Amino acid sequence: MSAAPTAIYLDHQATTPVDPRVLDAMMPWFSETFGNAHSEQHAWGRQAAEAVEDARAKVGALIGADAREIVFTSGATESNNLAIKGAVRFALRHGRGKHIITVATEHKCVLESCEAMTEEGADVTVLDVDGEGFVDPAAIADAIREDTVLVSVMAVNNEIGVIQPLAEIGAFCRANGVLLHTDAAQAAGKIAIDVNAMAIDLLSISGHKMYAPKGIGALYVRRRPRARLLAEISGGGQERGFRSGTLPVPLTVALGEAAFIAQSEVDREGERLVSLRKAMITRLQDHLGEIAVNGSMDQRVPGNLNVGFTAVDAEALMADLPELAISTGSACTSASVEPSYVLKALGLDDAAAGASVRIGFGRFTTRAEVDAAADMIIEAIENHRSGNSARAAE
Repeated sequence: MSAAPTAIYLDHQATTPVDPRVLDAMMPWFSETFGNAHSEQHAWGRQAAEAVEDARAKVGALIGADAREIVFTSGATESNNLAIKGAVRFALRHGRGKHIITVATEHKCVLESCEAMTEEGADVTVLDVDGEGFVDPAAIADAIREDTVLVSVMAVNNEIGVIQPLAEIGAFCRANGVLLHTDAAQAAGKIAIDVNAMAIDLLSISGHKMYAPKGIGALYVRRRPRARLLAEISGGGQERGFRSGTLPVPLTVALGEAAFIAQSEVDREGERLVSLRKAMITRLQDHLGEIAVNGSMDQRVPGNLNVGFTAVDAEALMADLPELAISTGSACTSASVEPSYVLKALGLDDAAAGASVRIGFGRFTTRAEVDAAADMIIEAIENHRSGNSARAAE
C-alpha cells in the first residue's frame, strides 16, 4: 500500500531511503555488468572484482582505514556477531582470555552476542550509563582484567543518539592490549570517525542506515596491531577468510557510493540536520511548554531527537499519527510493548520511558516537513491530554 501524499517520514534511525545517486551507481551491476567478483579468470569477473575493490576503498576512506581492512557483510548485525564472537572464540581457543566488557545501552545484537559467549566459557561485564547516556571511560578502565579480550561500545546510540567518547576508551584499551569494537551503524557517514586516532580495532557498518540498500554492511578489522578473529561462516574463504560467500556486487557498489557521498557531505549535512532538530524542539516547546529530551544534547548525532511528553502514552500518540513515521525506540525491538531498556538505563521510570518517542531526521527531510510534523504532534498531544484522541474514542 502506498503512503498517503501527506505522509512524513521521520524514522531515519530505523532505516534510510536509498539515495538516487546510490541507486544509479548500483543498477548496472544487476544486469549489464553481472560478473562474479570471485571469477577473475575472465573479463566479467575482473570487472566485478575491480568494482568491489573500489567500493572497499571508499568504505575504508570513510573511517580512515586501509581498504584491505574492510570485510563486506550482510549488515551491522552480522558484523557485530562476527566481531564479538570471532574475537572471543579466537581468544578462548588460544588461551588468551575470556572476559568481555560492554554497556547496558548497546544494541540487542551486541548484548545477545556477548551473552551467547558465556555458554562457551566467557565472562561478561555490563556497565551502566549516566543520566545522559554516557559510559564512564574510567569505569571501563577499572573493569579491565588480565583476561579481558574485548570491549564493545557503540559509537552512537540508536535510540538517544548519544556519541560515546571512543578515543578515550580506545586509549585505555590499547594501553592494556584489549581489542575495542564499536557498533557504528548509527555513526558511519553521520559523524567523523578515524579508527586510528580513536584506537578502534573492530567497527561495524550498516548500509541501510546511510542511504544504501538493506542487506549490505561491513566490518573493519585492524591489520596492525592485528585483530584476530575466527570466521562465523565456512565456505570458500572469501573476504580474507573472515566471511565466505559470493559477494553481492551491486550492494557492495552501493555501499561504496553511499560512503563516498556521506564523506563528501557529512559536515554540511550535519549542520542542516541540527537546524531542523532545533526547529522541531522550538516549535514543540512554544506550544507544549517544557519537554524532556532524553540523552545529551551536547554530544549527540545531528539527526536524532528522543523526547518525552508528560501525561502521554507514546504508543497511543503514534496511533493518532498514522501519517507520521516516528517510533518509540529501536526498530529491532519494536514488537515489544515494554518500555525501552535504553531509556530505563538512563534512570527513567516506566511512565517516562513509555511517554517518549524517537524522531529521526534525514538527508531528504525538509523544513516544511519538520514544521508540519511538529504541528501534527502538538495537535495529537493536546487531543490526547484532553481525552479526545482517536485511541481514547475507541
